[in-house]
Amino acid sequence: MTRLDDSVARTLDLLAQDLSSDHVVESLLSETDARRQLDLSDLSPAEQAKLIASRTVGVLPSADALASAIETARNEGRPLRVKLGIDPTSADVHLGHTVPMIILSRFQRMGHQVVFIIGDITAKIGDPSGRSDERPPLTDEGIAENLATYRKQVAPFFDFQQAEFRHNSEWLSEIRLPELIGVLSQIPVSMSLQREDFRTRLAEGHGLAMSEFIYAVVMALDSVKIDADIELGGVDQLLNMQMGRKVMEISGQKPQLVVTMPLIEGTDGSGAKMSKSKGNYIALTATSDDIFGKIMSIPDRLTVPYLKAWTEWTDSEIDQVVARIDDKSLHPMDLKKVLAGAAVAAVHGLDTAAAARRHFVAQFSKRSFADVESLPVVEAAHGNDSVGVVLTSVLEFAPTMSAGRRLARQNGLRVVLETEEGQKAVSLTEEDVTRPLHEVVKAAIVSAGLEGTPGPVYLKAGRKVARIDGV
Repeated sequence: MTRLDDSVARTLDLLAQDLSSDHVVESLLSETDARRQLDLSDLSPAEQAKLIASRTVGVLPSADALASAIETARNEGRPLRVKLGIDPTSADVHLGHTVPMIILSRFQRMGHQVVFIIGDITAKIGDPSGRSDERPPLTDEGIAENLATYRKQVAPFFDFQQAEFRHNSEWLSEIRLPELIGVLSQIPVSMSLQREDFRTRLAEGHGLAMSEFIYAVVMALDSVKIDADIELGGVDQLLNMQMGRKVMEISGQKPQLVVTMPLIEGTDGSGAKMSKSKGNYIALTATSDDIFGKIMSIPDRLTVPYLKAWTEWTDSEIDQVVARIDDKSLHPMDLKKVLAGAAVAAVHGLDTAAAARRHFVAQFSKRSFADVESLPVVEAAHGNDSVGVVLTSVLEFAPTMSAGRRLARQNGLRVVLETEEGQKAVSLTEEDVTRPLHEVVKAAIVSAGLEGTPGPVYLKAGRKVARIDGV
């Protein structure tokens, strides 16, 4: 029995217990979070390949080929070289960015060598994948600053001290034109024009620079220069990574295997990819309460995909909790609290995760918000500001006005009035987001059928709550 098997056996026992119990959940999180450092080198080649493939969109040419490559490398007494290219185009890092880090950590703990290619040359071109326009070029200073921020924020998910870092300027700044032409002459133009984003941009009359056109070839040269066995990246990078296989073949090398990772859906349940621009992300710099609350606000259907993406749970463990939800022995809310705790534990630690769980329960499982300590407070007539301004600029409950309107559209924006009989919640409309807060509160009081001055009044946006004074 492997070390992972032992951990899974203990976890399956915990998952059969009462997952509404703080004690059980704390034991569960302690067990599964410890797997982030678990030595996986005792897994057989087939078990390693299965564990990797279980969290990918696909392995090219196949998972069997991955198992074969692991076995061959083991017989030769060497690790596989697993490549991930990073074009540090932004300092903003969210949980979606951690997905490849988790898989890389597994490769690393299996005994393989992870090689990060820092695209200080390719970042100046800009990866065109999925873009409708050209990306502004980055400076060397901007690249260095973004990279430092990235490494610091993603460090809880990956041991950077054991990784190899290379900058592709080491070889791309020295490459000679005859060498580049020799490669380009053997790649048909049709291979690049397979890209739907390129075809769309050309059909719509948008610009397409020659540097973008050869981006995938330049990126492929990285694989050639480090002699990569495997390249890992998002599924949106598939065509780029396939070009790596082609250029390695042209160069007389064995083509790398390609492991594609899923693109994680955002927290709003709209189906859009997690991104800062859409306001549907969970920042790694967020507080523990914010991470916990945002995960608790996701649609139930995202719980299992998020468990697969951000935890070290195996398929057998996920299958067990899904079966319990199906037979109604486990409430989806309790499973979501486990997921939220796992995410907080990864970023902030187990003790902080337990505290965030307790705070969430205190805040949202009581009949009165008055029992909750440290709620933010806003005046009803706050400068005659609209509900949207209060949400975005005063309370920072929503990143943008459009996010506030989306909350209202999803019935997630409410005025809550507390009386001796209990709470009365009045849902706000998208139009209410643009109206002054004090007018909306007065209208809510009338709508609730209350006269005079009510008891405590609160503004609830998703899982976030603020007290409204001066009503």
